[in-house]
Amino acid sequence: MQINLAKSAGFCFGVKRALDVALKAANTKKEICMLGDIVHNEEVVKKIEKTGIKKIKHLKKTKDKTLLIRAHGTSLATFNKAKNCGYEIIDATCPMVCEIHKIVRECERKGYAIIIIGDQKHDEVQGISGQLKNKPIIIDPVKNNSFKKFKKIKKAAVVAQSTQNLQKTLRIVKALKKYTFKLTFFNTICRPTQIKQKEIKIMPLKNDIMIIIGSKSSANTKRLYEISKSLNNSTFWIQSKKGLKPKWFNGTKTVGITAGASTPDSTTKNIIKYIQRINSKRKMLSSRGKYS
Repeated sequence: MQINLAKSAGFCFGVKRALDVALKAANTKKEICMLGDIVHNEEVVKKIEKTGIKKIKHLKKTKDKTLLIRAHGTSLATFNKAKNCGYEIIDATCPMVCEIHKIVRECERKGYAIIIIGDQKHDEVQGISGQLKNKPIIIDPVKNNSFKKFKKIKKAAVVAQSTQNLQKTLRIVKALKKYTFKLTFFNTICRPTQIKQKEIKIMPLKNDIMIIIGSKSSANTKRLYEISKSLNNSTFWIQSKKGLKPKWFNGTKTVGITAGASTPDSTTKNIIKYIQRINSKRKMLSSRGKYS
């Protein structure tokens, strides 16, 4: 059985940078805290917690604490509140997300209505919304969107959550053009996401089964799974080797594997080793005439 690992599998630049920033901050021996998880992966979160960085729910007055801004970014209101409460701030926001923040602020300043294509409750989308003085229009691609309810907008600037499905985003932008006099689209889907999605449009067609590795809370992993599943019904989404089922590999000659942008290489390597063990056991039982 051949195992084919996607070249783009695993950490993206933004996640690597956020973890480097967090680990460097932890070494300063200051009291570091975060409003939520640094990225959407349980294994990574446990690693960060072991360094002593604490997760908090609310900001409180302080004189000696540091707030680490997570990879997904945060709102200006949270940023300012943290400063007013006395926190030192270390910003681990992905640079590509920071670029989206700059775009929406600048476009709003120029009088554009802001439209965000993304998962409404996702941390990144909330952070983008939180850059603005006026409430943006958020379009969730998962929902059945009826644009007929839109009043004709004079001019609108459209951005996308950095991990959105490019094809779905472009379809929404095309539909929105009917409801705006002037529409400017900024393709803010990050390059690592586009590379991963390009690869996942090919791999399911060349492999008997596909294994997608990543947290169930990971937006970019969800997108990889959705694309793969649409092309190959034998697509399975797992978080660790515990999610693997030996029966998936019955009669399988090729296995394609990819991993979300927040999935550590160690998780992927453990899963590959486990699949290899399943295959070795299958071969052994087959040679004895006990495997069917």
